[in-house]
Amino acid sequence: MTSPAVSVLVVEDEESFIQALSVGLGREGFDVTVARDGSEGIDLFESTNPDIVLLDLWLPKRSGLDVCRHIRERSRVPIIMVTAKSSETDTVVGLEVGADDYVTKPFRLSELIARMRAVMRRSGTAAEGSPGEERIVIDNLELDRSRHEVYLDGRKVSLPLKEFELLEKLMASAGRVVTRDSIIDEVWGRDYVGDTKTLDVHVKRLRAKVEADPSRPTKILTVRGVGYKFELDQAPKAALREQPAAGDIAPGPRGKATAPAGTDRSATTL
Repeated sequence: MTSPAVSVLVVEDEESFIQALSVGLGREGFDVTVARDGSEGIDLFESTNPDIVLLDLWLPKRSGLDVCRHIRERSRVPIIMVTAKSSETDTVVGLEVGADDYVTKPFRLSELIARMRAVMRRSGTAAEGSPGEERIVIDNLELDRSRHEVYLDGRKVSLPLKEFELLEKLMASAGRVVTRDSIIDEVWGRDYVGDTKTLDVHVKRLRAKVEADPSRPTKILTVRGVGYKFELDQAPKAALREQPAAGDIAPGPRGKATAPAGTDRSATTL
């Protein structure tokens, strides 16, 4: 029997992005429902019960942050926020109110789908860190919570307490960006008043022990201005593009999306 299509609620008001996402995701087998403002997004979420939500930050009627907060109070459904390059502060707030990940316009459809599948794996499998699981196994790295032990390729890795707790936090949130503040609160405590750079030092030490090449990490990734992420798909990645590539759909004046002349909007780049 064929598995039912994954249902996606796209909450977006820019028509060019709506068209490209509807066509691109549809071709990949997703069942897409579209809301064009925040209020409609909340209504459709309640009526359709989607498997994942793609949520723009800047929406008419109710903001993406309001929609995210509303959904998260009622459901653990994965939420990926779609942000403009200049909205770093709002991105951090979005992650703190419950978004699982974010993508920045312009982006490639293949990147978006990879992120969607990553957050859905995380929400749907215990191996990626459900609270009741004693062991977390991702790729060649295993963390045993009850024994306070870590194994890389079957060999035990000795970690001080804080490095263990940091790795546990990141692996339990694999595929999801974790903000610096939330890491510090959980690992060092809410009353911690020391230098926040201690987190960077611990990440550096941890990479030296679990990464094949600490200078080019594939497990513990830095998300600049936000925090860190433990990558589920650990193939080496090229640096994120700063400029739109040919065939991308990029935000135009007033944030509206524009496409290069001759671009097929059904193409798999957004």
